[in-house]
Amino acid sequence: MPKKVGRDKIDDIIKRMAELEVLIKETRSRLPAHSAKPPVMMDLLDYEDEYDVLQEKLAKLKKK
Repeated sequence: MPKKVGRDKIDDIIKRMAELEVLIKETRSRLPAHSAKPPVMMDLLDYEDEYDVLQEKLAKLKKK
């Protein structure tokens, strides 16, 4: 049963990463060519940071 819990967690991480990829793409498309708005930049940085953290967690889980 522990394998299933790990698999579920991996699946959850992969699902969230896919959601974040869409959010990152949409947020980047909202950025103007010049004078990026701080709230939009903050959203983008938050999404990218979360994506990076999940990528590291996923790598660690796959090594087990």
